[in-house]
Amino acid sequence: MSAETRHVVLLDGSRLTRAQVAQIARGEAIVGLDPAQLAQVQRTADFLADQVKRGEPIYGVTTGFGSNADKLLGARRVRGEEQGAGRTLMEELQHNLVVTHAVCVGKPMGAEVVRAMLAIRVNTLMRGHSGIRASTLQALAELLNHGVVPVIPEKGSVGASGDLAPLSHLALVLLGEGEAFYQGERVSGAEALKRAGLAPVKLSFKEGLALNNGTTQMLAMGVLALDRLEKLLATADLAATMTLDAFAGRTSAFKPEVHALRPHPGQVQTAANLRRLLEGSTLADIAYHLVPRFKPWLADSWSDARDRQHRFDIGWDWVPPSQREGKQAFYARFLPFKGGKKHQPQDAYCLRCIPQVHGAVRDALAQAQRVIDIELNAVTDNPLIFPDAMDAKVIEDQVISAGHFHGMPLALAMSYIKAAIPVLASISERRLNKLVDPATNDGLPAFLIGNEDATDSGFMIVQYTAAALVNELATRAHPASVYSIPTSANAEDHVSMGANEARHVLDMLDDLGQVLALELYTAAQALEYRQDMLNAARTLAARGDWQALARKISGAPAKEHADHEQFQREVQALMTSLRDAGEFRAGKLVSDAFSGIRKRIGFMPRDRAMDADVQAVCELVAQGGLIA
Repeated sequence: MSAETRHVVLLDGSRLTRAQVAQIARGEAIVGLDPAQLAQVQRTADFLADQVKRGEPIYGVTTGFGSNADKLLGARRVRGEEQGAGRTLMEELQHNLVVTHAVCVGKPMGAEVVRAMLAIRVNTLMRGHSGIRASTLQALAELLNHGVVPVIPEKGSVGASGDLAPLSHLALVLLGEGEAFYQGERVSGAEALKRAGLAPVKLSFKEGLALNNGTTQMLAMGVLALDRLEKLLATADLAATMTLDAFAGRTSAFKPEVHALRPHPGQVQTAANLRRLLEGSTLADIAYHLVPRFKPWLADSWSDARDRQHRFDIGWDWVPPSQREGKQAFYARFLPFKGGKKHQPQDAYCLRCIPQVHGAVRDALAQAQRVIDIELNAVTDNPLIFPDAMDAKVIEDQVISAGHFHGMPLALAMSYIKAAIPVLASISERRLNKLVDPATNDGLPAFLIGNEDATDSGFMIVQYTAAALVNELATRAHPASVYSIPTSANAEDHVSMGANEARHVLDMLDDLGQVLALELYTAAQALEYRQDMLNAARTLAARGDWQALARKISGAPAKEHADHEQFQREVQALMTSLRDAGEFRAGKLVSDAFSGIRKRIGFMPRDRAMDADVQAVCELVAQGGLIA
C-alpha cells in the first residue's frame, strides 16, 4: 500500500486505539503528530534543559542508571582524554544507555510488531512528560512513516524497567547504528536512514531513557495478540456451530432466558452469537426418528438407479411394542425408530457448554482489552516530568522517579489470556474427537469415511494433530509473570516478565488457529455426510414406496407376525414425516462457511493425501476468510 493511499492516525498521547495500532502494524496507516501536543513535548524538554543548567541532580540525566543512580556526572571526564565523538558527558550517557542495552537475542520480531512498537512509543512520548525534544520525536515518527523497520531480536526483556533491551535496538537505528529492514532488505541502520532520506539523531538530556524505558514490546505484542484472539473467538463459535449442525444437536441450552440466570457477559454474548449462526438450520433440534445412521455402502444398498451416486447406505432400528413399556409419553412425540441420533435431551459438554467455555475466554479477552486500552495512552518511562507542578519546592517535586515502567498490569492480563488459549483449543479438539469416534458421533461413519474395503483411515489422524497442538498449548500456559528474576545488581529487584508473557501468547495463537482449522475441516466432512444422509432418506420417502423405506429398517416383523400391521403404519408415518420435513440444511451462516471451505477443499469419499487440505484450511482461518 503506497503512502498516498494510507490514512493518517493523529497521535496526541491520549486517543490511540487498538484498532489504529493494528492498522499501523499492517502498513495500512501512517502517523501524524498533533501540533498543540508537540508544543507541550518541547516545553517539557526546555524545562528539563533549564534544570540541567541550574545544576540540579536528576536521575538518568545527571546521574547514572539503575544501580549507578548514586553516581553523579562531573563537569569533565576523569581521564581527561577526548571520547564520545564530540558528545558531552550527558549526551554520551544517553548514547551509551542505548548502545549498551541493545543486547537481545533470537530471531527478529515481525515487521508488524515493530511498526506497532514505533507507533506506541511515539504516542506515549507525545504526552509530554518524558523530556524528549520535539525534533527527536518527529524523527522517530519518520522511521515509521518511511518504512524503516528496526531489527529487534525477540528475546531479552524482563518487563521492568520496561522493555529496555528491545527498545534499545529500536532506538539504535534512530542513531544511525544497529540494523533495519528497508523495502524488505536487511541493511545497517545508517544505510536504512540514508535510503529513506533521513538523518541520524544525537540524543540530548534523558532522550535515551525516554526512548528505551517503557512497556512497548509487551504492549505491541499484546495489542496484536488480542486482535487475533478476537477473530479466533469468532472462528471458534463458527467451528462449534458447524460441528453442532453436523451432530444435529440441541439448541435449548443457548436460549436467552437460560443465560439470563447466569449473566456473565461473555457467556451471554456467545450464546447470542451461536443462535445467530444457527439461524435457518433444519438440522439442529431435529426429531430423533428422522435421523438415519450410516451404514457402509454395498452393491445392493440402493435398488433404484437414481440413488447409485450415494457414498453410503442408511438405516434405522424399529422399536417393537414390547420394548416401549413405560415410554409411552416419548413415543407419543417421536416415532419408534432408532437411527443415528441418541434419544437424550442433552448433548455432551463440548456442545452444550460452548457458551460457558467460549464465554469465559471472551471475558478474559475483555479484561485484557481493558488493561491494554489504558496502557496505550499511558506514560511508562521514568522519571516523569511535571513542569507545571504548582506546589513544587524542590526539583524532586517536578522530576519524579516512579514505577510506571513495571509491566505487571500487562503481564497478568497476558497470563489470563495464556491460560484461556488452551481452554478454547481443548474444547475444540473434544468436538473434533466426538465427530470421528463412531461411539459418540451419533450415526456418522467411523473416522468420517465409508471404508467399504477396509483400507481407509479417513480423519483418524487429524485428531492426533489436534491433540498434539492442545498438549503443546497446555505445556506453554505456565505464567511467566509469577517468576521474577532480579536484575541490575538488585536495584531492579522485582520484574514482570511481561514481554515473555506477551510473546508466548502471540506465538500460541498460531497453534490455536490450527486446532480450530482442523475442527472446521473435520466438521465440513461430517456436515456433508449428515446432510446427504438425511436428504437421501427424504428423497426415498418422497417416492411414496413405504416398502422401499422399510428395507432400510432393521427388526421388521414377518408378515404373519401380529406386529406387522403396526410396523407398516409406523413406517408410513416415518415416510410422511421425512417427506414433509423439507430440505435438510445447516444454518445460513454455517452453510456460507461450509461453501467457503468447499471452494478450497473437496469432500473426501476415499483416502487421499490430506496435507494440502490441512494447509488450505489453516490458511483460510489465518486469513479470516470464513468469518468475513
